[in-house]
Amino acid sequence: MKYLFACAALATSPAYAEMIDPHEIASLPSADVVFLGEVHDNPAHHEVQARAIAAIAPAALVFEMLTDTQADAAPSRLLPEAELNEVLGWEGTGWPDFALYYPLFEAAPMAQIFGAALPREQARAAMGQDLDQVFTGDATRFGLSDPLPAAQQAAREELQAKAHCDALPDDLLPGMVSIQRLRDAMLADAALRAFEQTGGPVVVITGTGHARTDWGAPRVLAQAAPELNMISVGQFEIAPQDDPPFDYWIVSAPHPRPDPCEMFQ
Repeated sequence: MKYLFACAALATSPAYAEMIDPHEIASLPSADVVFLGEVHDNPAHHEVQARAIAAIAPAALVFEMLTDTQADAAPSRLLPEAELNEVLGWEGTGWPDFALYYPLFEAAPMAQIFGAALPREQARAAMGQDLDQVFTGDATRFGLSDPLPAAQQAAREELQAKAHCDALPDDLLPGMVSIQRLRDAMLADAALRAFEQTGGPVVVITGTGHARTDWGAPRVLAQAAPELNMISVGQFEIAPQDDPPFDYWIVSAPHPRPDPCEMFQ
């Protein structure tokens, strides 16, 4: 369901987003941390990301798809695709084919790799627990100690329901929102660690839903480290009706895929 959530995570927001052509991605303003969103299985989105990474020349790459353990296994030099796939243990993780992501490593062969993934078994174990008891970092600094405002909680539960084809029981939705908050905090924490260890710039590769500036990882990072300069780019397959919560956004052709709601029928 990762693919559907990335497409569904939209909401009305202030008019500060700017739509850009995919080729303009190479001319982004400089920033300490750049969040590059994606619909995970869309090849066009990864082409945009690779173009941006090549232009930014980041000192570090943070991947939502990799755990700390996987990222620590990344070599200091670029390996051929098949070898890097094996070293990272990509197969069997549930993410799209590594061939889609390898060009991102190619675009910054000297970048240090950081992971921000929450493994599924840990996510299941965290359901129903207080986030400040689950998060390994400073929960208060990364915004996990307090409940969300009621309106945001309701909006996020609605998005989770839509992302899962309105097939989840209502009592599961608060836990799903909590897991998304935990993932956002892990992305922000990894981005901050990457900047502190390398001096930046840092590029974060994540689903577009996590790259939102209103309540996603950029917002969490801004709370934890307000001194950092950040940019967030959202990528979509359908143009949003309202200004989306990103600094820049891009629309690419939808990638053909089976109807993700069929599994619930």
